[in-house]
Amino acid sequence: MSSVEYDGIPGDNVALLHTAIPPWPRRIDFDKGRHHRAKIGFVLLAMEQTIEEDMFRLCPPGVGVHFTRAPMANRISVATLSAMAAGIGDAAGLLLPDEDLDVACYACTSGSVVIGEERVFSELKRGKPKARPTCLISSVMKALNTLGTRRIAVATPYLAEVNVIEQRYMAARGFEIVNIQGLDIENDADMVRVSPQTILDFAQFVDRPEADAMFISCGALRSIDIITDLEVRLGKPVVTSNQAMMWDCLRLADITDRRTDCGRLFQDY
Repeated sequence: MSSVEYDGIPGDNVALLHTAIPPWPRRIDFDKGRHHRAKIGFVLLAMEQTIEEDMFRLCPPGVGVHFTRAPMANRISVATLSAMAAGIGDAAGLLLPDEDLDVACYACTSGSVVIGEERVFSELKRGKPKARPTCLISSVMKALNTLGTRRIAVATPYLAEVNVIEQRYMAARGFEIVNIQGLDIENDADMVRVSPQTILDFAQFVDRPEADAMFISCGALRSIDIITDLEVRLGKPVVTSNQAMMWDCLRLADITDRRTDCGRLFQDY
């Protein structure tokens, strides 16, 4: 036997094997592929555990969702969020590097407000120049504006220092934050373990009668599980980070599918 084998065939016979097989007699038929309607890319935090599953749940047929991760410490603080800015563009460049995306999104609410939309968009454009850029706080504010709401109650898992920046950021863009409260959780690994029932109860605690809408901030929270129930209980629209993010990305990609299981935002707009 030859000392070289190819899938069990002696090396000396490989060339003979290939010449003995006739070529495929037909042309190759290419269609538009599984993601023929749109391709959306998300830059996640390195330790993120919730967003990918939520995006797959909310994604309609024919739309591709693609993910990459930027370096980030597990502790969510102003310092650690600020430090990840430069990594956004590098990570975005890894999203389908040989193909264009319709939309590129930085998938972190707190990071968006700490770094700022202008810097985030610049980094996304550096990595994917042809994609429409967006980020989580942009998606949330678009959602709240679309719903016609201005007076907002905000429930978060964050430390107080992050809440202060988020409140100021949204206030500077025309929203009146009637109440904002956090769970004072430092680590993302703990945020992903907050039960949906706790999120539901905490949001009701944070709500105020004068609020036009409830916003549950943070992509790590499993908030999409309780949107419909919470809207019934509060009698007002509920916007969550991941719900708003997918809605915004789809609309930027000219995908207008609606759904009835994820709040008024997806149902009516």
